[in-house]
Order: sequence, then structure tokens, then C-alpha cells
Amino acid sequence: MRFGILGTGVVGKTIAARLAGLGHDVMVGTRDPQETLSRTEPDQYGSPPFSAWQQEHPEVKLGTFSDAAAHAEMVVNATAGTVSLEALKQAGQENLSSKILIDIFNPLDFSKGMPPTLSVSNTDSLGEQIQRRFAEARVVKTLHTMNAYLMVDPTQLAGADHTVFVSGDDAEAKLTVTELLWSFG
Repeated sequence: MRFGILGTGVVGKTIAARLAGLGHDVMVGTRDPQETLSRTEPDQYGSPPFSAWQQEHPEVKLGTFSDAAAHAEMVVNATAGTVSLEALKQAGQENLSSKILIDIFNPLDFSKGMPPTLSVSNTDSLGEQIQRRFAEARVVKTLHTMNAYLMVDPTQLAGADHTVFVSGDDAEAKLTVTELLWSFG
């Protein structure tokens, strides 16, 4: 299957690497591919720049948000929750229409430091905002309750049974995403 991963941070790279490792055709999207590739310093968390990561994963392509969404049969939103709607707008309504859009991010607001707060809470959610804005996309919210490494390798739970929330209005899309999650382990 062809996947478009929106976001070049730890979560996006971790999901992209796992999907490529499972044999999927993956393109990662960013605002400006040249700027992303030109970074030479580690990110704020000490992770190597995207260019170093891509050398280890040459099968993963890089493009704009629009390129990645157009490439994909299934799109994964791995952008910071506070910029997700803008990134999806750049991906393009036409590139998201009728596709499953997996939203794995929380709307964390770090503007007041640590710990972060939620920029959307109580009476609304980021997933609901995405579904309203991109009504023709088949939004499924999942994996947002764990770190990136656990998302793609649940065996880190030492064989314990585990549950992953899968939320959305489209039963068929939720089933497809559930099957994908089973392939992660």
C-alpha cells in the first residue's frame, strides 16, 4: 500500500520506517523538502536531522505535504497537533478526499512551557476538527496515547495484552486501520 506520512519529526520518521520495513511504499511530507534536507543539527530532542535518517531509509521518499498526500492511498497525520489543520490544508482537500486519514497526534500546546496543555479539549477534539474541515476524508484517530516507539512495536510491553483506541465515524476505515495496527504487532 502507498502511505503519505505528514511530518518529519520522531513520530513521522518512526511510523515511516516501520511501514517501509513492512514493504509499503512510503513518502514523507514536509512544508519545504529542501529546507528539511538542509538541516545538519540534531532536533530539539537530540534526534539526528532528517537527511541522516533518510540515508538509513533510502526507500522512503520526501516531498511536500501535497506530494505525500497525492502519493498515498492512506495518509498519516504526524504533525504537531497545533499545526495539523494547516499542514492538512497544505496537503490539499482533493488529495485527502475519500482516503483514510489516520490522526495520531494530540493538540499539545507548549507555549507556556512544561508540562504542555491541550489546545483543544473537553467539548471538541483535534480529530473532530479535522473531520469537520476535511469532510470527505475518512478520519481515524489512533495511537495518540503512547510514544512513537510503542506505536510501531507493542512487543515492548513484554508480552502483556494491550488495547489501542481506534475512533472515527467510518466503520470500514476503522477496520482497515485496525488491520494495519495488527501488522505492527
